[in-house]
Amino acid sequence: MHFDYLTVLVFGSVGVLFVLVNMLVGSIIRPKRQTDRGLEIYECGEPTIGEAWIRFDIRYYTVALIYVIFAVEITFLFPWAMVLTEAFEHPRIGYWGVGKGILFVTILFFGLVAVWVKGDLDWVLAYQGKDYDPATRREHKPIPSVEELTPGDGAGHGGDGEDSGDEAA
Repeated sequence: MHFDYLTVLVFGSVGVLFVLVNMLVGSIIRPKRQTDRGLEIYECGEPTIGEAWIRFDIRYYTVALIYVIFAVEITFLFPWAMVLTEAFEHPRIGYWGVGKGILFVTILFFGLVAVWVKGDLDWVLAYQGKDYDPATRREHKPIPSVEELTPGDGAGHGGDGEDSGDEAA
C-alpha cells in the first residue's frame, strides 16, 4: 500500500524537477534584453494610439458564444451519423438512435429559432424606444479647480459661515 504513495511521490517529484530544470536552462540560454524597446504595448502589428480602455459591443461576444455553442453541439452529430448505419442491424437500437438524434436536432433547431427571434443574431439593432427628452433642463455648473476645493487660511472651512460644531461654545 505504501508503495502506491511512493510511486505518486516519485512521479510528482520528477514532474516538478522537470519544470524547474527547464526554467533554469531557459533563463540561461535565452537572450537578455539590453533595452526597454521590446516592452512597449504592441498588438496586431499596430502600435497603440489613444486610450486602451474602450467599450466593446456585447453583441460581438453574444454572436461568438452562440456560434461556439452550436458548433460544439453539431460535432456530436458526426459520431451519431457514423454509428447509425451499424445500429440498423439491430432494429430496436437503430430506431431508438434515430429518435434520439431527431430529438437532439429538434432541440437545437428550437434553440436557434429562440435566439433568432430574440434578435441576438442581428448585428445592427434598430433602437425602438423614443428619444430621451428631460422635462427640466439641468443647469451646467463649471467644475471647481483644485485651489477652490482645498481649504486655505481658515477660509472655506465652514462653507457658509456656520460653525461646524467641533468647538465648544
